[in-house]
Amino acid sequence: MEANLGYLGRNNNECMFQIKDRSITRAIDTGINYRLIHIQVNQDNQMVVQFIDSLPTAPKEQVEVVRFIREWFDLNRNLTPFYKLAKADPLLKIPVQDFHGLRVIGVPDLFEALCWGVLGQQINLAFAYTLKRQFVEKFGSSIEMGDKKYWIFPSFKEIAKLTPEDLADIKMTVKKSEYIIGIAQLMDRGELSKESLMKMNFKDAEKSLIKIRGIGPWTANYVLMRCLRFPTAFPIDDVGLHNAIKFLKSSEKKPTKDELHELSLNWSGWQAYATFYLWRVLY
Repeated sequence: MEANLGYLGRNNNECMFQIKDRSITRAIDTGINYRLIHIQVNQDNQMVVQFIDSLPTAPKEQVEVVRFIREWFDLNRNLTPFYKLAKADPLLKIPVQDFHGLRVIGVPDLFEALCWGVLGQQINLAFAYTLKRQFVEKFGSSIEMGDKKYWIFPSFKEIAKLTPEDLADIKMTVKKSEYIIGIAQLMDRGELSKESLMKMNFKDAEKSLIKIRGIGPWTANYVLMRCLRFPTAFPIDDVGLHNAIKFLKSSEKKPTKDELHELSLNWSGWQAYATFYLWRVLY
């Protein structure tokens, strides 16, 4: 759990959950209510989940919370084959030692994943977090407990009703506002959904995402990796990935695309995990 908490706590401007004393508190939409949960790992390395606002009103709420957490932490995936591969790889062997136990932390909601991908385009991570916080606090919902608010990401149904002028207070470009509203409208019309993408193979899902205005190969693979959970997703143009490889190889120049393709041959079937561990080297 330590490696995952380290990743989740990499930016103080995170607004979707709070980390304190090796535990996580966040609000989850169960489809019935917004529920506030607390996650902690005990001495037996078991994840303990508590409802801290009130007890669930229906069994469905418990099922949805468990599903969300398993997806958030990719708990259904056996990492043994990845570690076997990584320990024999000259680039991955150090990261998997340093961050053993790290999982690809997901973004289970498709709209949130797409928005996060768009917000992060061509800006640094710190500014992306600032934009996300502004967007969530302006359009999202929240649960209040004590003097704290716990946020739920804005729904595509709400954002689909907006115009770029409604997003003018958020310091993103007009183009990004248009992209996010356009994605919300596609989802609201039923032309884009997580369920439909999950039924496709990797290449078809990638092509479907790239057809959307504002979604290029980097954003598509980011979403394929962190939301749709394709282990072969590989954001090859990612600057962070390039910098991590440059650092690990003690090189003065970033890898070329041909070099990246060659490196990724060793990660076949696990490109998403290789990328995630290499990203972690930079923090």
